[in-house]
Amino acid sequence: MKLTYYKNLDGIRAIAALMVMFFHFFIGIESKGGLLGFLTKVSVFGQTGVTLFFVLSGFLITRILIATKNTEGFFKNFYLRRTLRIFPLYYLFLFISYYIAPIFFGTKIPELHQQLYYYTYLQNFASTFNWDAIGPSHFWSLAVEEHFYLFWPFVVYLFSNKNLIKIISGIIIVALVLRWYMLSEGYQVFYFTFTRFDSLAIGALLAIIEIECGFKKRTAKKFSVLLLSLIVPTIMMWTIFTGTGDIYIQTFKFLLLSGIYFSLIGMLLCLKEEHFVNKILRTKFFLFTGKISYGLYVYHPLAYKFCEHYFEIENVFLRFIVGITCSFLLSIISFYLFESSFLKLKKYFDYDKKQLTANVAKV
Repeated sequence: MKLTYYKNLDGIRAIAALMVMFFHFFIGIESKGGLLGFLTKVSVFGQTGVTLFFVLSGFLITRILIATKNTEGFFKNFYLRRTLRIFPLYYLFLFISYYIAPIFFGTKIPELHQQLYYYTYLQNFASTFNWDAIGPSHFWSLAVEEHFYLFWPFVVYLFSNKNLIKIISGIIIVALVLRWYMLSEGYQVFYFTFTRFDSLAIGALLAIIEIECGFKKRTAKKFSVLLLSLIVPTIMMWTIFTGTGDIYIQTFKFLLLSGIYFSLIGMLLCLKEEHFVNKILRTKFFLFTGKISYGLYVYHPLAYKFCEHYFEIENVFLRFIVGITCSFLLSIISFYLFESSFLKLKKYFDYDKKQLTANVAKV
């Protein structure tokens, strides 16, 4: 097995980021009809871009972990490389949110104890259990991923692929049961680490399928069948059970959505390079957007707020274009003037290529 770099997944990462950006802009707009009304309704689907991120991250991280688990400095290299990618922008944005943004918006700097949950990646616990915390609300998903990174390398290192499948199954079952219990007790399950881990675990399953079966034409048919079998109950669930707070929807929707994105990514990886879908995903726009997607996810709410505060634009669509443009500009500046300096340091914690090739061949 060769550890292939899938360029088309950069395009998927771009789509996930754009979905979330679309959701955060239109979800707060009230409109009863017309194109704007349609977009506000459709924008709810953009929220699932986070689930797509989770499934994609679970796949990409797990395939790297499996391929490098027997290399020298496995844990050190993994954690330092993730730290260099995630932490600098994460903490820079927290500083901007707490100490720079209030200057522009005339708001009060939160108390230190209200900031601490964000510094320690516990913001999603705070959101779930109503602890006194103030910070960028969309950072909850970064906490979920970081918690996954904390323990998953140890699981991959200690267990065989066969046992990983059992562990993934266990994570899915625990997440389902926990969602049901917490909803019954009146708690939210959207932000909580242990009620969202199943999406990352399902993504990890893709990595094992890649090793055991590969992404071939016959595998694509299985993904297609699974996709069709999941879309039907998902549509039925939203049709039969009314109300977004319904316990059935909240318990099963993340599993169903993760399964749908699992199937879509699997089908995509089975396509030939010359397929028109791959050609679209590998266009310069999608590749570049995927490259700066972390920045887009981090900056876009601030960019929207800045544009709304300083530019009096009545036309919603023009305001959307300006907001998206500002988000891209901030992300581009951040990537080339700040993030890239840390990304260059990853070369000092690279995996031995000869050893990596040997290990991959054994998987």
